Amino acid sequence: MFKSLDHLIIAVEDLEKATHNYQLIMGTPPVWTGMHKSLGTSNALFNFQNTYLELLSPSGEGLGADLINHYLKDAGEGLIGMVFATKDINGVHQSLQNHGFPLGEPTDGEGINSVDQKMRKWRNLFLPPDLTRGIFSFVIEHTEGNLPQPKGIEPSSPHKLDHVVINTNDADGFIEIYQDIFNIRLALDKVIEHWQKRMLFFRLNKTTIEVIEQEDGLPPSDKMWGLAWDVKDIKKAHQRLSNEGIEVTPIQKGVKEKTLVSTVKSHTHNIPTLLIQHLN
Repeated sequence: MFKSLDHLIIAVEDLEKATHNYQLIMGTPPVWTGMHKSLGTSNALFNFQNTYLELLSPSGEGLGADLINHYLKDAGEGLIGMVFATKDINGVHQSLQNHGFPLGEPTDGEGINSVDQKMRKWRNLFLPPDLTRGIFSFVIEHTEGNLPQPKGIEPSSPHKLDHVVINTNDADGFIEIYQDIFNIRLALDKVIEHWQKRMLFFRLNKTTIEVIEQEDGLPPSDKMWGLAWDVKDIKKAHQRLSNEGIEVTPIQKGVKEKTLVSTVKSHTHNIPTLLIQHLN
């Protein structure tokens, strides 16, 4: 159904400040900045090998601004959205309707890069609450134009998303949606004895969706939590961030074999952020 995890969305109050902070963390400027005038929002996009990151802030009036303001008022800045890409949005629409979910029709969207005035066009299909369970999520089909590629990624800069972490209180229900309806491959379903928590790993376009269950007896709910970014040289990444005044923890061995990790402790706008290097 989906060909990739298209992008992740971070709600921010001050787009200029957030863009500056993420440029420091990523070691590269955004490849796109623009506005959604009809939605009342502005954004900055950072592109990677397997997905892109969208910083999104309210800048006017519209449904988009209302949504972002709701998240900011409810929980403050942070990771709010996950968007899936397809080559056939009409087919996705029909498939979800066949599963009994009421959906609106796909809508057209377009954006203009404020840097070079190039345009991109797409179609969106917003997912209903029964499927998103608290996560702002939609499906996108890109129809015209391409997102620019970052130039000259250094070994100290993240080059791809390793995994995104989601918290849930209903792992079985999560599987029913993401595996049985979305057809995303469930690679692992395991109770981690050390933490006494059930963990799910879904794989999509060389990215992992890591789901951690914490039962609480409340109605089914999912919440996006953190991000882990691959770097080719974590020592250089650690030094670069430290030089920029960003707080990072000492490098240590990761839980996964043959990995080194360091946590970014500042400038993330409330998003737990891990850097990870996979050793040969």
